[in-house]
Amino acid sequence: MPDLVSSFLGLPAPLWQSLGLTLRLATITTLILGTCGLPLAHWLNTTRSRLAPFIETLVALPVVLPPTVIGFYLLVVFSPQHPPGSWWRDATGASLAFSFTGLVIASVFYSLPFAVQPFQAALRSVPRELLDAGTALGATPTRVFLRIHTPLAWRGLTAGLTLAFAHTLGEFGVVLMIGGSIPGVTKVASIALYDEVQSLAYPQAHTFAATLLALSFTLLLAVTFLQRRRS
Repeated sequence: MPDLVSSFLGLPAPLWQSLGLTLRLATITTLILGTCGLPLAHWLNTTRSRLAPFIETLVALPVVLPPTVIGFYLLVVFSPQHPPGSWWRDATGASLAFSFTGLVIASVFYSLPFAVQPFQAALRSVPRELLDAGTALGATPTRVFLRIHTPLAWRGLTAGLTLAFAHTLGEFGVVLMIGGSIPGVTKVASIALYDEVQSLAYPQAHTFAATLLALSFTLLLAVTFLQRRRS
């Protein structure tokens, strides 16, 4: 079996291991973003709180902020000398930095706008009259959101989840700062590709890069179809 894996597309097993780790990271990150990002998007769309512009700006910050800046500050707060890194160390005995858990937290923060902003647009696209009709029939706001609002916006919500998944696949600066390059733990596909280029293994780097390109193109194509169907 190891020989079969190593021979597939001419890539060694460590590269496939890094791709598997990346897919695992992207899946967990997307599930968290779907669970937390959808209520956040709904709240941002409906709240009249004066804090909303500041929170919305904070959510969008990873779009314009260099990944190394985000990675640096996350590395500081993840360190055992500062909370919440110190709290995590006291509770688990392990460091949050240079761990898979740290990668997940960093990825959620870094990919947050790529899920929340499409969620907001999808929820706004649902006609208000349909939501008001549900309320007029006696449904609670929560029931209206779960039974009417969310199902009608499903294409946009799916596009947001797919975009967040694809964005996590391409992370480099943040994961490098937070996780380094520990095989099987934090060495994701983008780091593995960088290492291949650094070692001048261009044939393997080309094949691996083409694999990542095909995967990313497929995901973005799915997002495009969903958005065009919604329109």
